[in-house]
Amino acid sequence: MTKSDGRLGDDSPLVSVVVPTYGRPEYLKRAIRSVSDQTYPAIELLVIDDRSPEPAAETLEEVNTDSIRSVRCVRHDENRGANAARNTGIRLADGEFIAFLDDDDSWLPEKTERQVSRFREGPNDLGVVTVGSRIVDEDGNQLGQKRSSVEGNAVRSLLYGGMVGSFSRVMVRADAISEAGLLDESFPSWQDREWYLRLAKHGTFASERSILVERRIDSNGRISDDFERKRDVSYPRFLEKHRAFAAQQGPLAERKFVAGLSRALGFSGLSNGYYRDAIKYLLIAVKNYPLDPKAYLYLCLALGGPITFKPASRLKRKLSAMTSDAP
Repeated sequence: MTKSDGRLGDDSPLVSVVVPTYGRPEYLKRAIRSVSDQTYPAIELLVIDDRSPEPAAETLEEVNTDSIRSVRCVRHDENRGANAARNTGIRLADGEFIAFLDDDDSWLPEKTERQVSRFREGPNDLGVVTVGSRIVDEDGNQLGQKRSSVEGNAVRSLLYGGMVGSFSRVMVRADAISEAGLLDESFPSWQDREWYLRLAKHGTFASERSILVERRIDSNGRISDDFERKRDVSYPRFLEKHRAFAAQQGPLAERKFVAGLSRALGFSGLSNGYYRDAIKYLLIAVKNYPLDPKAYLYLCLALGGPITFKPASRLKRKLSAMTSDAP
């Protein structure tokens, strides 16, 4: 579809695309081009420059954005982090729907159109639509794929550790954000996870399983965790903020909430080489909900340390790459 064929009609609702950026001009150019290439006609682009050494406005001048209805670049007075940049974009957005694009990710051309169509076809309380992504290295080689299975009323699924996906994969109805609130900037990690849980209290979720986002791992391994901040700040903060709500759903719900969060932290420790911490939190997960097979799998890998985990990770990546072209 081209932007001029009118399949969605002249009354296409405005979509605000928020792109937080800091210090990656070449990546930013690719991200903006992928917005410009969208088949959907009604897009407002908001580039939020988190005080980059090279102003993002200068980078924008090097990219043809004529196909985008409205383009605005706002620069923070100081570096405040990606969450603050996203919140700045949300405050400035005029769209009925808001989508996010990290500056080192890119979209396939039909991403916006497919998500808006899903909103139009869905129930009035549909608040979030997510799409699938593929992960590639700097040479464009595919390393894996991610899809969400979260559908409908997602509160319990997200309480128990269900995954929606990265910011670049979601589109959110602006009214849902008005009800749920902005991103919580006190979280150094799991900002998306915490926000999705709040959004789920005010609307349903839908998953468009097509691969429509490309996430790139650079030489610094961007797709990774800061495990220590997750352990020391995000984990206790998440428990403090949401455990009472989980307990209101019943004793089992509370235990599954603690188990899911602890399993996620344990896997983060496992992935980053903190094997003793991983064992500690995976044991907490098993204690709270002993029927979770993933917790036992990760615990076995953690007990073996790098001898078991690293070969298992390599095998998983190879299998994912081998099946990447499967329907």
